[in-house]
Amino acid sequence: MTRILQDILARLLGAVCAISLIGSFAAQAQDVTLTSRDGSIELTGHLLTFDGEFYRVDTEFGILTVDSSGVSCEGPGCPSLGPFVAELTISGAHNMGAVLFPALVEGFALRNGYALKREEVQGVGTLYTLLEGGTGQEVARFTIKLTTSSEGFADLLSQQADMVLSMRQATIRERGLARDAGFGDLRVARQSRVAALDALVPIVSPGNPVTRISISQLAAIFSGKISNWSELGGEDAPITPYMMDVEEGFGPVFMQDVIAAQGVTLSDRVVIHPNSRTLADAIARDPYGIAMTTYTQRGSGEVVELSGSCGFSVHASRASIKSEDYPLTMPMFLYLPERRLPQIGREFLSYLRTDSAQFVTRRAGFVDQALTRQPIRAQGDRMANAIFSAGEEVALSELQRMINTLSGSERLSISFRFQGGSTLLDAPSRSNVALLAEALESGRFDGNRLSFIGFSDGQGAAEQNRTLSERRARAVRDLVLAQLEAFDLSRVDMHIDAFGEAMPMACDDSAWGRSVNRRVEIWVD
Repeated sequence: MTRILQDILARLLGAVCAISLIGSFAAQAQDVTLTSRDGSIELTGHLLTFDGEFYRVDTEFGILTVDSSGVSCEGPGCPSLGPFVAELTISGAHNMGAVLFPALVEGFALRNGYALKREEVQGVGTLYTLLEGGTGQEVARFTIKLTTSSEGFADLLSQQADMVLSMRQATIRERGLARDAGFGDLRVARQSRVAALDALVPIVSPGNPVTRISISQLAAIFSGKISNWSELGGEDAPITPYMMDVEEGFGPVFMQDVIAAQGVTLSDRVVIHPNSRTLADAIARDPYGIAMTTYTQRGSGEVVELSGSCGFSVHASRASIKSEDYPLTMPMFLYLPERRLPQIGREFLSYLRTDSAQFVTRRAGFVDQALTRQPIRAQGDRMANAIFSAGEEVALSELQRMINTLSGSERLSISFRFQGGSTLLDAPSRSNVALLAEALESGRFDGNRLSFIGFSDGQGAAEQNRTLSERRARAVRDLVLAQLEAFDLSRVDMHIDAFGEAMPMACDDSAWGRSVNRRVEIWVD
């Protein structure tokens, strides 16, 4: 049984035991009867939640949501008639809960004129109390529980959390348990979004002559198959690999996308550190060490570029992480159950999409999702890759057509990527659809031409790849249009084009390289 499943079952068992111990007294204490104003309709049941506007009641007809303005409430479970104070619990990954979300809650309070009281709760995390600026009346309490991604999902399933912070996607098991518990489909955009971005990077001590390695070499180092720097063109010295917990934080991503993807197992020579600070300190002291850490917590270590056998390399930078061109980009997810949050909770979610929240995210040290533009002249490496990789199937005329099409345009910082051989978007790209749709509705691109440009990997015939990349570009455009409500299409000229395998980002000799190459870019002019 996996640790994730054990955690979930343990939390669920704990919730069941707690309910059993409370017994019938707790159930009776939550009983309510809701009666319509004219007395014609009456509902009796167990009050689950009240958000200041709506009752959520478990009745003989199932779980019903009832507008409080249209009914009267009687029974021991009815909420107090005093001012409503929203209670929101956010649980999950320590990396997100310790810095990013406290900064976002504080930014939200400041922007909306709330006074703020912060308390550190021993063994839990941080409690924020939001108060009306003029009266000092409590409006909401935000509890940020510093747990793990796995425990965050367990808290959600046992109804101890309203939002989950996760450094990884929800597993099939977690999604199934959430669906069975009536929490909806955690894959859909309204229940999952990307809150910020980070990336897995290998770092070495400053002065180490090895500045570029391939994914396969990286896997070989951490599996013990490569143990000396001389095998990588460096000094004749043993390599000491370092990383953090393989089951939490970025550990599962590394184990899946690097170790398992290369068909190897982790060496027992890997030195495990408790946190990113001690990891960075170890690399600073060890001239022959290499560590896997995150881009935002790399300390003074030198980031090693990732390359492939074809000679292409991808450098980790804010720009390459934001566009997800860097292959080990790590989206930081926020998951929500399919239920109505209190109004202030909905306002907080809306705030997370704003430029103000993106500025806070950037100031907190993470890679934000604010839409930025990059001119074609700043993309020399990509154009060089296009020329270098051109062969019989990608003619000079097609490269010229690409340059003529993109000339004078600017590339938007978000991209859309797919599952292999399909037009199905991956999880971060589903979140990007909502980002682009909101930008269009806000008028940010009014009067512009927006080009959805499809690219593919190099597997298969070039013409088939161009056709597939065009289908993907059209699919992304259609998904964005489907998100728009009452949008006047004359405000923006939306164009479709595709160049197949003409401009690869990485080598096609690995799964990660091919996944980076399969993309739709957005160009603006």
